[in-house]
Amino acid sequence: MRRLFAALLLAWTASAATADEMRLAVTTSFHNSGLSDILLPEIAADLNLEVHLLVVGTGQAIRLGQAGDVDAILVHSRAAEEAFVAEGYGLHRREIMYNDFVLIGPAEDPAGIAEVADAAQALTRIASSGQPFVSRGDDSGTHQRELALWALADIDVEAADPSWYRAAGAGMGATLNTAAGMQAYALSDRASWLNFANKAGLAMLFHGDPALFNQYAYVPVNPEKHPHVNAAAARALEAWLVSDKAQDLIGGYAIGGETLFVPNATADGTPKDG
Repeated sequence: MRRLFAALLLAWTASAATADEMRLAVTTSFHNSGLSDILLPEIAADLNLEVHLLVVGTGQAIRLGQAGDVDAILVHSRAAEEAFVAEGYGLHRREIMYNDFVLIGPAEDPAGIAEVADAAQALTRIASSGQPFVSRGDDSGTHQRELALWALADIDVEAADPSWYRAAGAGMGATLNTAAGMQAYALSDRASWLNFANKAGLAMLFHGDPALFNQYAYVPVNPEKHPHVNAAAARALEAWLVSDKAQDLIGGYAIGGETLFVPNATADGTPKDG
């Protein structure tokens, strides 16, 4: 009887301590990096909060937020994030960390992009060479940045629909797999590239242009738009993400000795660049 009582008490205690839950839309690039595997157990331990990730492109993450299907988003397209907040769907935009985009392609680099001065020149060389380029083509933050880079190069690939330009319509991992299979060029965030196992003759050929800067930001969904969202959990997660512990975990995450993200949250939420 004593054992039965102890078992029932333990079950009741476990039930009473059931973790809170929230839904967070994150980009495929963030998820592919492997960082979520480091952060989620710590979030659960520190906050007693189970975070369910919806892994999508930035465009779809924002649409999920607009519909109230998630409690917050973690994405990487500043203009889209600021519009989301301005339209009243998000409470505010909080910068968490950054890395950069890189151009990858066949190690022999038939388009010769490794020797150019900036990303626009690199894309111009790919276009003029006719070498295959694989785009995510999914309205993700990476896809949006890629289109902006083509615009810098004064090349409208969507209008021209060249035979060398292929839209995968998929996440970062699938796009990199397609590029590996075709021995094609592609734009990737650095974290996804470093964590990508099937490199199959591909190499990182160009990086370092300020135009390739890649900021990630957290935006809680506005409960005035969607009263059912778990606003308390979204606030708790935001506070944790900008804490010293979380920022140290983000900054300490590395693959093969190379750091994948640089933490840059500020105490008051003001972006460090202005």
